[in-house]
Amino acid sequence: MNDAEAPAVRVLVVDDQRLIRDGIAALLSVRPGIEVVGTAVDGRDAVDKTLRLRPDVVLMDVRMPELDGVGAVAVLRARAPECRVVMLTTFDDEEYVVQALRAGAAGYLLKDLPAAELAQAVRLAHAGVTQLDATVTRHLTAAVGTPEGPPPERPGTPAVPLSPREVDILRLVARGHTNREIGARLHLSEGTVKNHVSRILGRLALRDRTQAALRARDLGLL
Repeated sequence: MNDAEAPAVRVLVVDDQRLIRDGIAALLSVRPGIEVVGTAVDGRDAVDKTLRLRPDVVLMDVRMPELDGVGAVAVLRARAPECRVVMLTTFDDEEYVVQALRAGAAGYLLKDLPAAELAQAVRLAHAGVTQLDATVTRHLTAAVGTPEGPPPERPGTPAVPLSPREVDILRLVARGHTNREIGARLHLSEGTVKNHVSRILGRLALRDRTQAALRARDLGLL
């Protein structure tokens, strides 16, 4: 099946401000390969409409009455796990980012995104790609540790099913380094690092590198 024959990505837009909600829906509805199936006014409405309309992707605001975006994400992860929820908000506060990702959000984007990039973000979310706004990424990196310098020496290894080498790789992943950069630092091939990262995610039951960064912070590796 080619792109022209692929079914459109079904999207639900959630925002408590009508002008923004309707504007986002209008922008996306004219984009190829995207079908806006509805809008919702708050988190509770979002849950109800997601269970009824079964969108592929939900674009969710953070601050809303009744039930906020983070709370709605947690409910949807339990009741509609096949749906990908992307936070779309004006708030780039690190606490919101961490809470949303912990709740199961598939991304965290800011509302100043150009329409074409927002449409692409919807397609990527549907494809299973977790996305963070560049500003959000900088805040998250600052929260979990500085990317400069080698991994700090720490006595002992945390009680996780990882080898010392994998612990070092997890630290560097959490600091935002690519597989190639990690390989250069640890004198490993890029393919070897990729295999290590896959094992780390599997052993810690993590979905992606963003969750790995949060887990590394929890484990005191940064």
